[in-house]
Amino acid sequence: MGEIIIGAISGIISGTGMGGGTILIFLLTFLFQIEQHVAQATNLIFFIPTSIIAIIVNIKNKNINLKLGTLISVYGILGAIVGANVSIKTNVKDLRKYFGIFLIAISINEIYSIIKQYKKEKIDKNKDNI
Repeated sequence: MGEIIIGAISGIISGTGMGGGTILIFLLTFLFQIEQHVAQATNLIFFIPTSIIAIIVNIKNKNINLKLGTLISVYGILGAIVGANVSIKTNVKDLRKYFGIFLIAISINEIYSIIKQYKKEKIDKNKDNI
């Protein structure tokens, strides 16, 4: 039952483009105590069908810049080859630490973006009231 809930939550987040795999890796390692290497590899399998569905929906809604997406994909594939080889050679403790640092960096960036947007909206609202 837990696998179904984790899959659904990760799928919903993936569908929005916010990185459901990040949540999936966290939940697999935290709730199921799965080794980091296995969780990350499992995420790769999860990523394929969820990405295909998200791509189809976004192409229908004309939200994808195909030229840019193709260029990024080519270099993403090369980066994935390098990253997979680095991951395999990294011990689990270090891999978990790097993943945690990555999540903290994303969190800090998101908090900064929210504060920046809030300040911008506040300034715009004040201009409208003048």
